[in-house]
Amino acid sequence: MENRYRIPRGTYDIVPSDTYKWQYVEALFRKVVTLYNYREIVTPIFERVELFERSVGDDTDIVEKEMYKFQDRKGRMLALRPEGTASVVRSFVENNLGSGDLPVKLFYLGPMFRYDRPQKGRYRQFYQFGVENIGSGEISIDAEVIALGYRFLKETGLSNFILQINSLGCDKCSADYDKALQEYYRKYLSRLCPDCKNRLQKNPRRLLDCKVENCREIGSKAPSILDYLDHECRSEFLQLQQLLKDMKIPFEINPRIVRGLDYYNKTAFEFINNNLGAQNALIGGGRYNGLVKELGGNDIPGIGFAGGFERLIISMAAEGLTLGTPAFPIIFIVALGELARNKSVILLNELRSAGIAADMKYDRTSLRSQMKAADKSGAPYSLIIGEDELQ
Repeated sequence: MENRYRIPRGTYDIVPSDTYKWQYVEALFRKVVTLYNYREIVTPIFERVELFERSVGDDTDIVEKEMYKFQDRKGRMLALRPEGTASVVRSFVENNLGSGDLPVKLFYLGPMFRYDRPQKGRYRQFYQFGVENIGSGEISIDAEVIALGYRFLKETGLSNFILQINSLGCDKCSADYDKALQEYYRKYLSRLCPDCKNRLQKNPRRLLDCKVENCREIGSKAPSILDYLDHECRSEFLQLQQLLKDMKIPFEINPRIVRGLDYYNKTAFEFINNNLGAQNALIGGGRYNGLVKELGGNDIPGIGFAGGFERLIISMAAEGLTLGTPAFPIIFIVALGELARNKSVILLNELRSAGIAADMKYDRTSLRSQMKAADKSGAPYSLIIGEDELQ
């Protein structure tokens, strides 16, 4: 009979044979962010819709097509969070986290939700790790955040990845660049996809992020933002490059990186892995100067990144890297007879109370069956108890 209660498309179960892998990479991430003095923040899985419309951008794919929205019993429109930065910045403002010394260094872990076409490395419920550094516009902070992402990927053992960086410029640079893009793309208006036609006037840089092959081909010869940077933005971008070189972090300059969210400006970067096919970004991030003010806080800058655990684990498996080891008991008790079983239950409790992982097969089965269970458990020691041992 067909099972009617199947998991929703675009989601998946993390079963016990795989959970240790997730625990392993999460522990690595926690280890690295601790080295950089980042503190954990936990935000709700759902927020008010307007938070993401205001920060992410109401004409982005995320808000227009991918966000899970629902109405609560009082008619308020809520959304499952599609990304982490907006929620963290909202919490930063609401909880007055910037009242002390700046910058404030935060990290987060948790599920995000987007109604997207499921494929390898992309799901409708996916698990992100991320960091946010809020309160400083120093270019050395940009270098630190990028270095943190690089150190984490190196800690996993991955080698088949490359850092790509770009500068999106400030508001003035962006305005000049937008005009140049509009002038360029108008020559190809009839060949653009419907989404690109709609966004050409409001946010032309979003055309560079289009995944439609024809639009990608047109965009390959579009003007470069690097030709429109003012003196300050150009100088900062050169400083960033020098800092990365000094830290021996290899990188490529990719002027096509625009990121998919409207709040980004100045530094933008991605860590790309060639094991993943089309969905090849392991980590992506950049500056969002202005977002804190946009969400009701002071006019202070910020920068951060986010990555997906799914793509990270796929990449590690593709390179044959260790993903930790499953947990197993130290001792497995084999009990022969009723008295031995009763005594074993008490002994199990004593072992566990002493901090020793232990287990047994509670069913009334043979010695052979219990020894098989002991072997399957992975325990290095088996304790056999019968009537003679009890006496």
